[in-house]
Amino acid sequence: MRRRPVWEEPPTRVGLTAKAIALCIALLAILFPVWIVLITSLSDAETISKTGGLVVWPEGITFDAYRELLQGGQVARAMWVSLGITTVGTAFSMALSILAAYGLTRMGSLWHRPILFTMMGTMFFGGAGIIPTYLLIQELGLMNSYGALILPMAVNVFNILVLRAFFMNVGQELIDSARIDGASELRILLTIVLPLSRAVLAVISLFYAVGYWGNWFAGFIYIEEQDKLPLQNVLYQIVVRRQRPTGMSEMIASGQVPSISVQTAVMILALLPVAILSPFVQRHFKKGMLIGAIKG
Repeated sequence: MRRRPVWEEPPTRVGLTAKAIALCIALLAILFPVWIVLITSLSDAETISKTGGLVVWPEGITFDAYRELLQGGQVARAMWVSLGITTVGTAFSMALSILAAYGLTRMGSLWHRPILFTMMGTMFFGGAGIIPTYLLIQELGLMNSYGALILPMAVNVFNILVLRAFFMNVGQELIDSARIDGASELRILLTIVLPLSRAVLAVISLFYAVGYWGNWFAGFIYIEEQDKLPLQNVLYQIVVRRQRPTGMSEMIASGQVPSISVQTAVMILALLPVAILSPFVQRHFKKGMLIGAIKG
């Protein structure tokens, strides 16, 4: 008899053990740095002074750094800016992407193929480039405005193609019956297609939200006023450029709140929203990314 390939054989105990060990090592490599940053942000000045910097084991836990960061000042304002940009930008991007993806599923729509191939071409040629985009934002009068943080990344062609592939798997019988009953294309989209596409909508929303939340470059080149900077740019100023956030200079100078506690606390605040949202979307991830890619 012809022997089956190795990947078709049932896993052995040795193989399962090796996989478990490898996964544990990978998990520790990811979580251990996060643990150090978290514990350092919660440590008092005496503990940090004793360890000489980063803290591994919790001792002298205090929330002074978070309390000072969130009670007002530059960091708290930057968090609200990032939350606003992420919320508005994700909603705007999802609206554009859903409409574009659904329009591209209608094979008889106007200029269907030229538009589809043009959009796909932008994936291979990298878009307009940094300098043309900067000049366009400048000519539109969007410099130093929140629009400059949203519009340049409002549409992602890959996300549109994933949505399109998923929408094309929605039963054509449902759509045809709705048309016979007199439903418009917009009503078909809102009442039939979108409710059946919750998985892919959740995944693409997470992609857009993470993109907006972690977008440091747009704030770096388009925003000049400190009050309008998102959290990622403030994090860069505090951690990389060693600048003190406004409203906390005296606390840091007196040593009551160590500067390293402030730096690590801002890192945790920047990581927290993604860490909270990801588990809720995780159960939709496999279905949302794979169903639309499988035909037949």
